[in-house]
This record gives sequence, C-alpha cells and structure tokens, in this order.
Amino acid sequence: MLIDQPAPAFTCLACMPDNSFKEVSLSEYKGKYVILFFWPADFTFVCASEVPGFDKLLPEFEKRNCAILGVSTDTHHAHKGWKLLPKELGGIGDIKYPMIGDKTKEIAAAYDVLQPDGLCARGVFLIDKEGIVRAEHKNCDPLGRNLDEPLRLLDGLQFHEKSIAEGNKQVCPASWKLGKKGLTPTMEGVGTFNKEGGVSEYL
Repeated sequence: MLIDQPAPAFTCLACMPDNSFKEVSLSEYKGKYVILFFWPADFTFVCASEVPGFDKLLPEFEKRNCAILGVSTDTHHAHKGWKLLPKELGGIGDIKYPMIGDKTKEIAAAYDVLQPDGLCARGVFLIDKEGIVRAEHKNCDPLGRNLDEPLRLLDGLQFHEKSIAEGNKQVCPASWKLGKKGLTPTMEGVGTFNKEGGVSEYL
C-alpha cells in the first residue's frame, strides 16, 4: 500500500498531446497535484471509454492545479496508433495528457497494479503537491471506474488542506462533495455533525 508514502519515481517515454514522443518524469510535476491512472491495454474495450473520459474531465482537474498522467504497458508507439485510429474503428481521438508507455512494466510493478498476465489493473492514484500518495483505488479489468471519484477526492484533499491552513481542521465524511460542510475530527465534532443531519445530508 502506498497511502501516505512518497509516490514511486519514474521517467518513461510518453505519447504527448501533439503525438510527439517525450520522456516524462513524475518529479517534473512537483508543486502540482497528479492523478496517475493505469489501464490494461490499448485497443481494448472499457479502456476506450476511460482514457477519453479522463480527457473530457481534464479542464476540471487543471482548474485545481492537477495534472493527469495515464499509463499502460503498451509502447508509446501503440498509444499514438490508438489515438490516430478512426473513432468508428475503435480509436480514441485526441488525448490532451501524456500517455506513458511502460513497456518494461517497472512503473506498474512499483505501484502494485501489475497483473500476472503482464497487463495493468485499473489503478488510480492521487498524489499531492509534495509527491505523497493520498488515495489509491484498483478495479479488475471488466469494471470501469467512476471518473468523477478522483475529482471528488482531489476536492476533498484540497478542502482538508485549506482547513488546516486556516487553523480549523476539517475532514470529509462519507459521500462528501464540494460545497458541503466538513466534520471537525473530535467526538464533539461528530455530535454536531449528527445534530445537523449526519450522513443523510450527503446522500
């Protein structure tokens, strides 16, 4: 488990938004939040909804000073081919974040998403501005992710960090969403939370 640990460093070739190839290092994103996600394979099925799905949400992440990095064990050339394949034949079109080609499988192994068949599980990691992993989640191949959840977790982390900076530490109760109240992490805080409607306020 990587929670509250430094995110494993890596440098690897990626297919960039303009379809050029460039080495991408996690370290160059220090000072930004990062959503690092893994998918099993190019030219496959659930992946063909998730990779463009993260791209559609990219403006929301960028508003929050967060970069998206996508990884599979395909080559960077395969990523480019998948992007250029006509959509009616299963292509994914323009993707405006780096698609990393982890052909040595070293990144997948470091993040513990490498499966016995050599493909990645559907892993997603939220990394804070200091390079620390703050959330991780993994799905098996048939189960597509809720792509709003990484954005909710990012909002929650930033809400928590802001509350500490303001001297009023707050945590995020179950199903918390941006704009909702937090919870003061004391027994008295739980009592106030319950009086104000508890978890039903968020469901």
